[in-house]
Amino acid sequence: MRPLIAGNWKMNGSIASGTNLVLGILEQRAEHDPGCDILVCPPFVSLRPIADLIQNSPIKLGGQDCHMDKGGAHTGDISAYMLRDVGCQFVIVGHSERRVNHKEENRSILLKAKSAHDNGLVAIICLGETLEERKESKTLTVIKHQLEGSIPETASFNDRVIAYEPIWAIGTGLTPSNEQIKEVHDFIRDELKNNFKDSTEFRLLYGGSVNPDNAQAIFSINNVNGGLIGGASLKTEDFWQICNSL
Repeated sequence: MRPLIAGNWKMNGSIASGTNLVLGILEQRAEHDPGCDILVCPPFVSLRPIADLIQNSPIKLGGQDCHMDKGGAHTGDISAYMLRDVGCQFVIVGHSERRVNHKEENRSILLKAKSAHDNGLVAIICLGETLEERKESKTLTVIKHQLEGSIPETASFNDRVIAYEPIWAIGTGLTPSNEQIKEVHDFIRDELKNNFKDSTEFRLLYGGSVNPDNAQAIFSINNVNGGLIGGASLKTEDFWQICNSL
């Protein structure tokens, strides 16, 4: 499978800064194929100009979240249908910042993933444990519960990507050991094998303080098929170095 490097810009930047960032990525990509699919997930207000900029290029576009419904009285929300209409191919669902800050639970993430599928988007479904859960040796139990509750039974590798992001590692500069990452990714792969015939084709991403210095070591771990990158995706040079670490 072709690895995936996804840049989650979160609530950062302006249209101008986002445009400059993507122009830098496009310039680098025109000179060299790093051997991975490249995805950028800007804030909603930047989707249209970025979509225009990357049209007919290898760079993919994604939303950072979507509502479970196609439309209706949901002030402030964006649907998967709208994301597809603006030019997105992917959408992130279940990010820990949504699970924690917006009290999102597995059921709503499941419905969002279904909506993404129904509207032609690939859902990047995020999983991860808190530091307390890690210390109490509950990581695999938490991941299993999230897998069972967040991934539609009809999922396939064509429309689903799984991202393991330990909550305690996001934006903190802390990262699990390579052995800890391997343990969780191997566990996710084994759990997928129990439920999906094409389980070996699901792309499993790691996210959580990935940077140019640790990316190569992380991506060399078995069953790590790319990364969901936060802060390091906001700088063209850092993001491109990560893309070239596979």
